[in-house]
Order: sequence, then C-alpha cells, then structure tokens
Amino acid sequence: MDDLDLMARGRQSAERVEPVLRRPSRARADLDIGLREGDRPGGGRRAAAGRGKAPDEPKRGRAKTSRKRRKKKGLVRRVLRTLFILVAIMVVAVGAVVAYYASKLPDLTSWAVPDRPPNIQIRAADGTVIANRGQTGGETVTLEELPAYLPQAIVAIEDRRFYGHLGVDPIGLVRVFVDSATSGDRLTGASTITQQLSRTLFLNLDRTLERKIQEAILAVWLELQYGKDDILEMYMNRVYFGAGATGIDAAARVYFGKPASEVTLGEAATLAGLLPAPSRYAPTVNPNAAKARQRLVLQAMVEEGYITADQAAAAAAGEIVTADPVASGSGSYIADWVADLVPSFIGTIQGDIVVDTTIDIGLQQEAANALRDSLAENGEALGASQGAVVAMDPDGAVRAMVGGRDYAESQFNRAVNARRQPGSSFKPFVYLTALEFGLMPETIRIDQPVNINGWRPENYSEEYQGPVSLQRALALSLNTISAQLTQEVGPAAVVQTAHRLGITSDLDPNPSIALGTSEVSPLEMVGAFATFANGGYGVVPYAINRIRTVEGDILYQRESDGLGPLVGPDQIGMMNAMLHEVVASGTGRQAVLDGWQAAGKTGTSQEFRDAWFIGYTAMMVTGVWIGNDDNSPTRRASGGNLPAQIWSRFMTAAHEGWQPIPLPGDYIFRDPASFDLVPPQAILGADGVYDEYLQRYEPGENGEFIQPPPGIPADRYDPRYDPRYDPNMPDGMVSPDGVIGGQPLSPGPGLPPAPIGGDPDYQPLPQPPGGGGGFLRRLLGLN
Repeated sequence: MDDLDLMARGRQSAERVEPVLRRPSRARADLDIGLREGDRPGGGRRAAAGRGKAPDEPKRGRAKTSRKRRKKKGLVRRVLRTLFILVAIMVVAVGAVVAYYASKLPDLTSWAVPDRPPNIQIRAADGTVIANRGQTGGETVTLEELPAYLPQAIVAIEDRRFYGHLGVDPIGLVRVFVDSATSGDRLTGASTITQQLSRTLFLNLDRTLERKIQEAILAVWLELQYGKDDILEMYMNRVYFGAGATGIDAAARVYFGKPASEVTLGEAATLAGLLPAPSRYAPTVNPNAAKARQRLVLQAMVEEGYITADQAAAAAAGEIVTADPVASGSGSYIADWVADLVPSFIGTIQGDIVVDTTIDIGLQQEAANALRDSLAENGEALGASQGAVVAMDPDGAVRAMVGGRDYAESQFNRAVNARRQPGSSFKPFVYLTALEFGLMPETIRIDQPVNINGWRPENYSEEYQGPVSLQRALALSLNTISAQLTQEVGPAAVVQTAHRLGITSDLDPNPSIALGTSEVSPLEMVGAFATFANGGYGVVPYAINRIRTVEGDILYQRESDGLGPLVGPDQIGMMNAMLHEVVASGTGRQAVLDGWQAAGKTGTSQEFRDAWFIGYTAMMVTGVWIGNDDNSPTRRASGGNLPAQIWSRFMTAAHEGWQPIPLPGDYIFRDPASFDLVPPQAILGADGVYDEYLQRYEPGENGEFIQPPPGIPADRYDPRYDPRYDPNMPDGMVSPDGVIGGQPLSPGPGLPPAPIGGDPDYQPLPQPPGGGGGFLRRLLGLN
C-alpha cells in the first residue's frame, strides 16, 4: 500500500493520519520534485564545486533571458496601459469641455445658415456700376461665374487641405498649439475655410478657447450639411476683404473696378492675399505689401499644381493697378446717399436690387478732380482743408456730387449732411422777395451805415456807395442794402421765400437772415438756385431714376415733374439779369464761363469760416463750398476766390461741346436816372383812359396824393408795385395804416386774364404766390 492509499484511508477513518513524504523509488524518478543541491540558495557545496560544468550552462542562460523578456513585456504593458488611461482621460476631458461649450450654442434643430444680406448695386446713368452698398457691398456670385484660378487662389493660401478634411484640420491644429505654446501668444491661425465661414455666419471675432471650440463644432456641422463647393461659395460671398467690401465681387469692384468674373490671375492672387489682414495688404494702402502677398499666393498655387511657374511669373510681372477714384473714392459719397434713400422708396429691401441713378461718371470725375486739385494747389495757403461740390440739371437731377476731398480719409458727406452758414449766397432770396413785393432791379437804395435794433451790419470793404440800384447792390454784395430790404419786407417773408424755393433747413427769421446766418447744406442751396435756371419751377433734388430687382422687376420708377411754377417769369427774368451781373462785373468775376450766359452768387460767412459759390447756366446748376470741418476760420478764403475757381474749372469741362443757351428771361437793365418804373403796357389812369406811362398818382381818402416809400423818386413810382398795396380796398383809398387801395391789373389765383377797357393786347402781371395784397399785408404784419 502506498502513501496515497494510506492518506485516502485516513480521510475515511475517524483517526487522523498525518501525511508522510517519502523519496520516490527509482522507477518513479521522473516524478522527483526534490531540490537539487545547486538549486539551493548560494548553490550549495556541490553546486559550487561543479559550476564550470558545460552541460548545466545553457539551461541557466535561457532562464535569465526569459525573465528579462518577461520584465520588458511587463514594462511595455504598463506604459501602454498608462498611455491608454491618459488618452482616455484626455478624451473624456476634451469631450466634457466640448460638451460644455456646445451647450452654450443654440439647439441643434435651430441651426441654419442665415440668408446673405441683400446687396444694393448703384449704377450711373450709362449703366456703369458706381458702387455696391448694404452689409456686403457686392453681388452674390457662384463658382461657375468665376474664373477657376480665383477660388483656387483662396484655397491655396487659406486652406490647402480644404478638400481633404471634415471642417477641422488636425495637422494645422497641432502646429498652432505648438507655436502658441512656444511663443506664448494667443491661439491664432489654423482655422480652415469652413471654420472661418462658421465664425462669419454664427460667431464673433474673439480669440478665445470657447470661440475656437464652438467654431470647430459648427464647422463640422457645415461639412455634414453642405458640399465642399457650396461651403467655398458661401465663404467667398461672405468673407470681408477690407474697404467696406464683403464678398469677392465687392472686393473686385472696390479694388479693381470690375466684377469678380473679370479679374486676372494676378488680381485674383492679390484679392486672396488680402484675407489675413485687409488693412495691411490692401493695394490701395500698401502697394509693396500687396505685391509681396500676391507673389506668395502665386507660389502657393504653383506648389498645389493649380498653375505653372511660368504663369505665376507672368501674373506677378508689373505693378498692381487699382480702380480709379470714381469707383473707390468720390463715387462712394453718392453711393452712401443713394443707399440711405432707397428704403424711403421701396420699404424693406428683401433681396439684391439695382438702383439706376442720374449720375454722369464723366462729370463726377471732373468734379472730384476740380475739388481735389484746387485744394491741393491753394487750400493750404487759404487755410481750407475740405470742400463739397454738387452739380445738377435745372430739373433737379443730380449729375455729380463730391462730399469731400478724399473719401478714404473721411466718409462724411458734406454736400448733403453738412450745415454751414451760406453768407451772402443767401441774398438772392432776399432780393427775390423784394422784387415780389414790387421793387425792381433799378430801384434805388442808400448804401450807408445801418442800425437795426442795435445790429450794425457792415460791408466787406467797410466802405459805402451811397445811392445804388438793387442790381448794383447785389453784384457788389452790399450788406447794408440786403439788411434794409429784409427790414422792408420782413425777415419772415425772406424765410418763406427760401423755403418755397427748396431750403428745408430751419431758418431763424431775424434781421441777420439778410446775410445768411442760418445754416444750410450745399444740396439745398443748389436745388433752390435751380428755380432761377429753369424759369421759375420748383425742384426736389433727386438721383434715383429707377429701382429694380436683379431679375428686372421694377420696384420704383420716377414720374414726378417737380413742384410746379413758384416764381413769376418777370421776377425770374430780373433775378437772372441781376445774378448774371454778379459774374460779369461783381464779386463772382472769377466764375466767368466763356461763351455762356452764367449767373451766380458768392458767399462768405463770418470770420471767413465758409466760402461759397452757387452758379448756373441754362444747362446746369453747380454749388461749391470750402471750409474746415472744425469750423475754424480760413485765411480769408471767400466765395469769389477758391470756390469760384473750382466752379469755373468744373463747369468749363461740363459745358465742353455744348451749344450755348441763354438764361430764362430777357430783362434789360435801364438807367435808373432816366427810366420809368412802369412796364411798357397799358395802365388805366384815374380818368379811365389809357396812359402809356402813369405820370400822376391816385388821390387818397382825404384828397392827398399817395406818397411813394422812402428812397423812391416820385416820378418813378407805381402804386401797383408798392408792398402796401391792397386790392381789396377801394380805388384811390389809403387806410389809416398806410395801405394803398386800388384794383390789381392781374387776376386773382385761378382766374383767367381779364382785359382792361376791352384792350385785347393786355397781358396781366404775375401775381405773387399766395395772391394779391392780402398776402403782402400778412407778410408785413399789417393784418
């Protein structure tokens, strides 16, 4: 019985049997699990004696190698396990961060690409595009409309792996993180085209981790929603290129004066090079930097295989030629003005529209050149830094408008929005009011010191002419005469005349209005003077002829004929003759226009702060203002020098090739010392017979003769032209307050001409607006 049996029996019996280990027999030597002497710690004596034996050596070497391998594998496993854990932690952490910032975005179901803001394309009368306005400043274009090298240039320089990533470029991100870590700068760059588009569409420009993460999330969403070409097309239509141009078409027009479909390879590379920093690389601002960027873009296109090296060299040859100032300079003043007016015609703009204007591109360029060159030549000497020019047809159609010397330096439109004192250029409203009250160009007034409630206006020359006709007083711009006339007719009457002719600014009806102390805009003044040029018809200045959609649907078409007749033909003839004398022999002599009958008025405000010249022919009305934006005085710049020179410079070019046309009216001055004031037409005398000239006066209520106003010789006085005249009183009567009675020789408003005494040749005199003496009495404050 062997030991195992004994052990088994011992388990079955009640007695405890201790197991005994015995040395196995030789037959079972293979089961020997005993320790050898050499396996003992230290090897034992016998092991020490037999260490050099060859048969045992290979066994010991294999064991050591196995243990080393096991140790290395364990180390690798531990490292890999640690890395895996770290990566897992990082993934969880990044996922948590992404989830956190993603939670700040709107709900996924509400994500949508916003509609591109509508564009307003503004065209000149000949169809030339002046500029684009709206939030984008350009038309929407498709990739099919563009030359292939234009989108290729953008991809090559902005996102070379655009067609290979899913909105985010991991390689680029690693590079940026490394660069930012080593330099200590903020996270910049590495934004793919899709990320840039997501930022433009949905986010702000903050350079923060939150914005970068949200940008990446939205970029991936865009990639899942749209194709690559769609994303590139949206990007090119919405990215900002500087100079107010959003979108590739706007940029092409601003910088090169052409649509994006027509740009050359060199121009395409220049536009693509703008994107990182438009203000730094704009060819209009820094040509050298723009040229360097152009070469960089072309080289990138060569490396990507879009173009050959020869094509790149040819495109880089020569300087970058930008658009002329009409497209990128002075024309922008018009574009801003027109864009502001569009909603008042069609309401809310729903889509891209085209606005056809009255602007003449050639005249616009001439006006801009005249202002810029004249200021460059004489502005510094005269202490004048800014100016404005407005030119329009006599019907109110604006043909040119320059709101300042340089749009790039200042976008403020002085032609429309500046309110400045017009000085003596306001005097035509005073004189027209006096003519409508019965005075004539030959009427005599005394140029002498005047005191009106403590106000003592003086002439520019500080000299006085004594007795002088109104015609001469206006030509010499005598302040005392204008002040006297304003007192005679009343400041309120002058204000009403100015408003009737088109001045919309508030005017203070005080005595100093005679010298143009209330502020007005150049556009208002030119529009008001157009009434003289067109024969007495009121106009509303306009530049918009038509507004239509890009598909051709008409949204607005101008049909208005203006405000109708506002001034009678006799007064228009007189005013044109008087204002022509200003140019022919008065303060506006530097505005003479060879071969043309020109008229106008100079103006200079107090301390030479503003200098004006508003002048016209039968073909065009133009106004020029010169001064400083801070309202500081100039160095004696007056309406008769620099503004008149600019006016003549522009108008000479504008009238080239046209046949001269006379101004409306044919009034001829007569010698005030010998002429009879009464017009050469039949007038009913007191005895009921026609006298060719009235040589006596109607007796008054008490038998006395009516006395003419002070300063009018009795032998040249006609009661019909007396501002005290009231047709509602009986003939020959004089009221206690000095109002003269008598029947008018012109019919009342709305009544047909009625011959006096059956004379078929009688032509009625024009009735002042408002009708009859009652109107005059109200203006004089007699009612």
